[in-house]
Amino acid sequence: MKENNHISIQLQLVDAIKSNDQNILKSLYQNNYKKVELHILKNSGSIAEAKDVFQEAFLAMYQNVKADKFTPETETALQGYLFTIARNKWRDVLRSSRFKKTSTIDDTRHEAEDDFESNAFAETEQQHQLSLTMEAFKKLGEECRTLLKQFYFENKSMRDISTQNNLAEASTRNKKYRCIQKLKELALSPN
Repeated sequence: MKENNHISIQLQLVDAIKSNDQNILKSLYQNNYKKVELHILKNSGSIAEAKDVFQEAFLAMYQNVKADKFTPETETALQGYLFTIARNKWRDVLRSSRFKKTSTIDDTRHEAEDDFESNAFAETEQQHQLSLTMEAFKKLGEECRTLLKQFYFENKSMRDISTQNNLAEASTRNKKYRCIQKLKELALSPN
């Protein structure tokens, strides 16, 4: 049932974009612009540049969805895709010779401040991810927890773990892979 609902939401979103549903497009635009603007302003850009880059990114996202080059699984996947396009377009602007010629000494101070803010945000995000991962780890079966602890925390080799569990090394690698996939699945699911 959950799978069908997920597919239904995905199809509705794609259909709305492909049919130029103005309400959906307007909502996507308004709900995502501020994040891109903030990113560009923190990285030596202006509001006018943020608007230009966001419009280019939005158009690229729109064209890629319409041409089936990108099929979002959820609205948040679409938002992440849009932000990634905008961020990459802004990087292109920053790398351009036109932009490099206009930077000043004052920009260096702002870049250091931005780096500090970005690092603080990244640390908070990493702590959140670690928290989710540790909660997911608790939900894993005992066998997976033991195997992952041996490999990642006790730094045991696959050969040692295989020998200890009387398994072929390839089987142990497969089991580790399945355990990691299960951990990711648990960490990404809200419940």
